[in-house]
Parts: sequence; structure tokens; C-alpha cells
Amino acid sequence: MTKEILENDPYKLAGVDIEAGEDLIKKIKNDVASTHSENVIGNIGGFAGMFKLPKEFQNPILVACTDGVGTKVALAQEFGDLHGIGQDLVAMCVNDLIVCGARPLFFLDYYATSKLNVREASIVIKSIADACLDSGCSLLGGETAEMPGHYINNNFDLAGFSVGCVEEEKVILSEKVSSENILIGIESSGPHSNGFSLIRKVLDNFKGSEVIKREMIKKALVPTYLYPTVILNILKKYKINSISHITGGGLLENLPRSIPMHLSVEIDSQSWQMPEIFEWIKNEGNILQKDMYRIFNCGIGMVLVVSEEYVSDILNEISSNKFNGYVIGKVKDKNQEESVIFK
Repeated sequence: MTKEILENDPYKLAGVDIEAGEDLIKKIKNDVASTHSENVIGNIGGFAGMFKLPKEFQNPILVACTDGVGTKVALAQEFGDLHGIGQDLVAMCVNDLIVCGARPLFFLDYYATSKLNVREASIVIKSIADACLDSGCSLLGGETAEMPGHYINNNFDLAGFSVGCVEEEKVILSEKVSSENILIGIESSGPHSNGFSLIRKVLDNFKGSEVIKREMIKKALVPTYLYPTVILNILKKYKINSISHITGGGLLENLPRSIPMHLSVEIDSQSWQMPEIFEWIKNEGNILQKDMYRIFNCGIGMVLVVSEEYVSDILNEISSNKFNGYVIGKVKDKNQEESVIFK
């Protein structure tokens, strides 16, 4: 495109820079391509992504989900650290897939902004690509939308979409849970991608040391853990009756989603130590413990419901995958209204 055309480009004058989008594609092309398996059909830049279902599946069930990162994006922008946000986006999706026992196959992202910053966008998309590699899925495509007037002050937002696959007879459903099953919690990295509107409010109201404030921001921005690999490794050897991904709604609202309605779960709140970031949020925000359990994961990112016979072996498998695991409670027959009881 000539200088004359560039200077008089009506779309650019309206705030949309097509050339910036082309520059971004050049920057991210290799990162995206590095995630592609032999099942990806075609090259980057097509109108749609195509993916061949792996041959090893005999009775495949496709599992799909979508999610975002919420206002964690805003905190990351304010703090000037975007390197983990892409992993957050991938994790929020693939961690939901694995709840059904589904192996992640591919991922797509949507990046919307007021004005495309190629450097920032390339950092985020590289983080997405790296997380896809870690999760064993292909970054099949994406969309970058520049929307001046809709977003302001160079703000951006992210959405992710992922598809996985599981053999029909291996789908994990809560109906397999029974009384006296054991709950194993796998550690979280921190708040993951939930509760950040409250976290940002607590940070805004904090009048203490700037050093402490920056340290808490760093802890809050640690990327969400990716759980597919560890859980798939467990499923190769042992049976899991149900799984709960502890996201928005915390332990109180997510655990009931993984058990039948006639059962409840009893949680030993002393079985793991709530990480420092959550204690700080609780104290500085003057938040009740029951509300902490309703808003945050409080240090437990994933909960597996298993038969007692597998507990020791599964804990060892979690440890061998470089995670900490804890027996945090058990399933009980429901004899009161609450589905989750903390002891």
C-alpha cells in the first residue's frame, strides 16, 4: 500500500488499521503453526479452521466450551504484565473440557480491542499458543477485532473456544458418584481467572505499602494452571467418578455441580492451607470465610471424586505430575438443605 493511500485510507481514519492486523499475523504465524498436529487441515489465514478427528476414537463424543478471562485482563494491563493472560484463556476452556474426561483437540481465540497494539497482542497470542502446546491441542484459528468507540483507552477483551473428544463409554458424569466417595483437591496457582472485580476493588482501597500491593498483584496474576495432562494421565490408570472445576462461584457453587442432587459433600477446611493471596484478600476486604468459599477457589483448582481404593495411587500420580493434591472431604447422603458442608 502506497504512502498516499495510507494517509487517505478512510478505514484507518475511522480508527481501524488493517495493516496493523497484517503485521500481527506475520508476528504470530510461527507460534500458531507450532501448535498444529497432523490432524489440522490447511494453513493459517483461511476462512475457517478444519480438523480431522483422530483415528483412535471409536465412539467419539465431542465436547465444546467457551469462556473468557474477565477483569483479570484489566489488572494485567494496568500492571503491564500480559505474559500469562493467554494461558488463563486456554485454561478456562480446556479445564472445563477435562471435567467430562475430554481430551482437548483444538482452540480458537477472539481478541477485541479499541486500537490494535501489535506488541501486546502478539504477547497474548504467544501465551495462548504455548498453553495450547502444554494442553496438547491445536490453535486452529482466531479473530482480532478493532472496535474504536466500543472499547476505549486501548482496552481489550478475550474470549476462547475449545473442542475436545472422549469415548462415549468414558464420559465422566456425576451419576456415578456414591456416598463415601472421597474428594481429592488439586492445588490452584492462585485466584486463576475468577473474582477479579473484587480483587481490583480491594487493591484500589488498599492504603498500605506499595511493595506489598505489587507483591499481591504478582500473586493474583500468576497464570491459571492447566489440568488436562495430569487428569488424562490419571484416567489412563484409574477411575474418576466425577470432576469439578473450581471457577466462578468457588467451592460452594461448583462442587454441587459434580454430585447427584440426593448427595452432599463434607469438606475438611483444615486439609489444605489457603494461600497467602486469599488470606490477604479476606483480611483487607473484610470478607467472611463463607463468602471466600463462594467467590474464590481458595487454593483448590480442581476436585476429583473417586472411590477410596484409588486415593493413594491418584495422589501419587498427581505428585508425579508436579502438582500438590489433598484429600479434602467425602461424599455423604444428604440430610439437610446444604449441598456443601465445611467442617
